[in-house]
Amino acid sequence: MSKVAEYVIVGAGSAGCVLANRLSEDASVVLLEAGGKDTYRWVHIPVGYLYCIGNPRTDWGFRTAEETGLNGRSLLYPRGRILGGCSSINGMIYMRGQAADYDGWRQMGLTGWGWDDVLPYFRKSEDYFAGESELHGAGGEWRVEEQRLSWQILDDFMAAAEQAGIPRTDDFNTGDNEGVGYFKVNQRRGWRWNTAKAFLRPARGRAFLRVETDAQATRILFEGRRAVGVEYRRGDRVERVTARREVILAAGAIGSPQLLQLSGVGPGEVLRAHGIEVVRDVPEIGENLQDHLQLRCAYKVQNATTLNTLSASLLGKARIAAEYALTRSGPMSMAPSQLGAFAKSRPDVATPDLEYHVQPLSLDAFGEPLHAFDAITASVCNLRPDSRGHVRIASPDPLAPPEIRPNYLSEESDRRVAADSIRLTRRIVEQPAFARYAPAEFRPGPAYESDAELARAAGDIGTTIFHPVGTVRMGPDDAAPLDGALRLRGVEGLRVVDASVMPRITSGNTNSPVIMIAEKAADMIREGRRTGSAQDT
Repeated sequence: MSKVAEYVIVGAGSAGCVLANRLSEDASVVLLEAGGKDTYRWVHIPVGYLYCIGNPRTDWGFRTAEETGLNGRSLLYPRGRILGGCSSINGMIYMRGQAADYDGWRQMGLTGWGWDDVLPYFRKSEDYFAGESELHGAGGEWRVEEQRLSWQILDDFMAAAEQAGIPRTDDFNTGDNEGVGYFKVNQRRGWRWNTAKAFLRPARGRAFLRVETDAQATRILFEGRRAVGVEYRRGDRVERVTARREVILAAGAIGSPQLLQLSGVGPGEVLRAHGIEVVRDVPEIGENLQDHLQLRCAYKVQNATTLNTLSASLLGKARIAAEYALTRSGPMSMAPSQLGAFAKSRPDVATPDLEYHVQPLSLDAFGEPLHAFDAITASVCNLRPDSRGHVRIASPDPLAPPEIRPNYLSEESDRRVAADSIRLTRRIVEQPAFARYAPAEFRPGPAYESDAELARAAGDIGTTIFHPVGTVRMGPDDAAPLDGALRLRGVEGLRVVDASVMPRITSGNTNSPVIMIAEKAADMIREGRRTGSAQDT
């Protein structure tokens, strides 16, 4: 069975839903999503991420290779496999990054990608709870609200961070995110707000839009070096859809390079090793993988009630459920991390290079039970890692997972920042504002003191914070797979629009930057159609 549309979009995640909405206003679109509809109840209850990550109904279930920098450990690597993609299973934190991130892209030669260029696209889709301003938008699709809970111990951690030299802030999204404060979240009245609700549902009645769920793309179809469609599987059937104008990959930093490689576009040596005919040899496709590694520092506390003990009894669980049912507030409305901070690992760093996600709970590993004692976790990540990894197909079978190798802590500079960040965390909890809790470090533990000891400890407690980017980077240089309009060099009719296009990772959570990228891409695509320049390469 064959279908035809002007645009075929692969992936109905954060970027794909935006693209489908904008492009289907005046052009035919087929949107392919390997997962199902976002009808699973735990997608919509904020705390439901606990039941979505690692669940094949909503998550691809990837794992990394065993990582030398993590002392031989392999990590669960969640990626959304459902309408809304990662926005259906992520931490709901609204974060743009720093103005310097985007100005850095522009300084690399990517004209049109500076802070002043991208801010209007952040504002375009934003519906900010406090209304419109120079920095925020109102009335857009992407709802941003304050959290609907409070914890005294987090208030006191904030005060301790201020005593340690980190100023308070009530807005991390001004372009300068230095400070400590509560995260704003993508929720509406206590429910998760994903891109399927925000962008796809308002467009679903359009005659120009067709959404295919449970449709896993297996191959981009080429005529010569022009992409002309996509082959995909729905159950036992193999189907095809033809793109009259463009195939647009929005499958994410893992899925997009995987599909390109399966289709013969990527490092020729890798493709030939798997018996795949090379359409175009592009060595960097799948390279340049960057991610934020969080170090989960944990402290036992006294004189406080944390979620560890609050949820330990059936009565406690019942109270939590009742609070959410009645007011859509409390622990069930929690983003995974509530309090945030952006700080500098050293005084000579120009802008904050550390981000904290602070939680009134602790556990050995994601998916395992909370500890039986009261504790907090102060996760801290290096925002601008120098380590680079890769995504490569491990088989010509499109249903086989790729090799994901982030190479965490492979650079000495990242190991140094890891050591410095653990020391800063200790300095914060040692402040007078936090003394009432008598904090006792148990992860990584006070025995680790030297740079080498702390770097090894970072390998033991480090885990992904789910921000992979960069694997099909844009750049002004010929080695970059994409140009500044996100078109694949040397191939016609093919564009990539997702986190993989970032040349360097943004200094914060990456979901809303992906939405911005999709907004900007939609304008470029529509302008190209208007002027007839869509196929320039």
